[in-house]
Amino acid sequence: MQDPNADIEWNDILRKKGILPSKESLKELEKEAEEEEEQILQQSVVKTYEDMTLEELEENEDEFNDEDERAIELYKQRRLAEWKATQLKNKFGEVLEISGKDYVQEVTKAGKDLWVVLHLYKQGIPLCALINQHFSELSRKFPDVKFIKAISTTCIPNYPDRNFPTIFVYLEGDIKAQFIGPLVFGGMNLTRDELEWKLSESGAIKTDLEENPRKPIKDKLLSLVRDSVPMRRASNSDSD
Repeated sequence: MQDPNADIEWNDILRKKGILPSKESLKELEKEAEEEEEQILQQSVVKTYEDMTLEELEENEDEFNDEDERAIELYKQRRLAEWKATQLKNKFGEVLEISGKDYVQEVTKAGKDLWVVLHLYKQGIPLCALINQHFSELSRKFPDVKFIKAISTTCIPNYPDRNFPTIFVYLEGDIKAQFIGPLVFGGMNLTRDELEWKLSESGAIKTDLEENPRKPIKDKLLSLVRDSVPMRRASNSDSD
């Protein structure tokens, strides 16, 4: 194959006939190829540092040019801001015990866009103890939500026993939901998933449960009631 760069008479003939590009066009093609190769290399570098951790970026910073370093610095700042936001969001992860004097600070002034779930309980009541146990597990599952418990008398003097357990759900100091008394929770059969679903309906948490865990039980009871109706009618007909 003839070298198109060789300045020979045959190549000149081919250029005149348009079979080979002119020397000027050839130089432009070479320049475009070099620019495309450099662009691909830059994209490769970007893809590389986007996959790196902050520590890896620090270790490999000598391998990047000035333009890369500016882009990487912006990228590092974005990654750091994302990390701080995540840490701020997931800053709880445990149940906080408070008293009445802490209420304003921990609930009313808890913070913007922050959900607070408060359990008012009384020692010696089994259902209260069960909910405190569920709170511990839920606080770890939803560390962006502030789970709080308080002995009722430290917040509300003479709070009636019939109201235990009581859960208040707050957003920015406003009550968004309240659950008062044992019947609301279904007694000692209350599971953690059932409490999680109940809180998710208030908007406090985003559950990964697909349906109400208690729903199948209700459906089963309803089906038993329906099945028993024709049997009763039949027995009445027999007696006639």
